[in-house]
Amino acid sequence: MSQVKYDFAGAHVLVTGATSGIGAATAAEYRAAGAHVTITGTRAAAGQYDTDLSGYDYLQMNAEDGASIDAVAAALPRLDILVNNAGIALASLGLDDSDPEIFNRSVNMLLLGAYRMAQRTRPLLAQSKLTGGASVIGIASMSSFFGMPIVPGYGAAKTGLLGMTRTLAVAWGPEGIRVNAVAAGITRSKMTEGTFAQEAWTKPALDRTPLGRLGEPRDIAGAILFLTSPAASWITGQVLPVDGGFTVNG
Repeated sequence: MSQVKYDFAGAHVLVTGATSGIGAATAAEYRAAGAHVTITGTRAAAGQYDTDLSGYDYLQMNAEDGASIDAVAAALPRLDILVNNAGIALASLGLDDSDPEIFNRSVNMLLLGAYRMAQRTRPLLAQSKLTGGASVIGIASMSSFFGMPIVPGYGAAKTGLLGMTRTLAVAWGPEGIRVNAVAAGITRSKMTEGTFAQEAWTKPALDRTPLGRLGEPRDIAGAILFLTSPAASWITGQVLPVDGGFTVNG
């Protein structure tokens, strides 16, 4: 990833939706740093993915299903770090995010699902002895800051995540649980590959990005590991844009 090395030996980490993209990169970095990493995916078993997931504990989870989220939380013996990464933009599947039913699905999956997982794992996080405190990390988006007409439900959920991050940080700080989020910029993933293939969309985005390139999953993973490390032990309730400067280039 970089020259920065973290030591998460002994830490128990849950990264939801970690079979590809940002989740996969984040899980890999925690594992490389010595953590015990549990990941979730939508398929019944880890062996059903093309990627080798043998280095992780794997649990099936549907981020739209409360009972599925509860089952994952109940299966964990302990937890120090929760990375609430699961979920996709339903528009990337060809669904109309402005339709009230699809809008509801987006909010349920990306906001309510993340809140439910955080609440269900709170007792474990409160027992953590991790140096710097336990952490919950949410994955926000550029749509947390800008109106994007094609993804109203996704954008509403990702905007709501900012308020949830601040509220939980205040509520759970006395228990030693820090709650932060990263706002992922224009990052390569399976979800975005179709969009990035269109120069008419990609070029204007790159023109606005001071660092002049698309993000990679490892860029987001690096920020997540920092925010959950002892180096960030006095940081909570914050949202860190990781976007190559996109949000500051008006």
